[in-house]
Amino acid sequence: MADKTPKESTAPFATRIDPMKDGLSNEHIHFIRQVELQQWKKKIQTLRTRNVVTGLTIGAIVLGIYGYTFYSVSQERIMDDLDQEAKLAKLREPKTGAN
Repeated sequence: MADKTPKESTAPFATRIDPMKDGLSNEHIHFIRQVELQQWKKKIQTLRTRNVVTGLTIGAIVLGIYGYTFYSVSQERIMDDLDQEAKLAKLREPKTGAN
């Protein structure tokens, strides 16, 4: 199984520090928080854009299905034709006392 802890680096700029364990000054802690905040802002911006695009896509699909359903239902004239044929058949029948 691979070891998940980062390996120690000889380069001073690539070493990881733990702000809780290492003795850092308030300026260093403030700088770290500012960098983390900038990273979060960048990540949130990309996520927000992706969420808006996904929402608009889903909304367009829903509206497309809704519009197509209304269009296809308005094209159906079967029930109107059947009703008209039933009325014509009723008028053609001979009149009896039961009608």
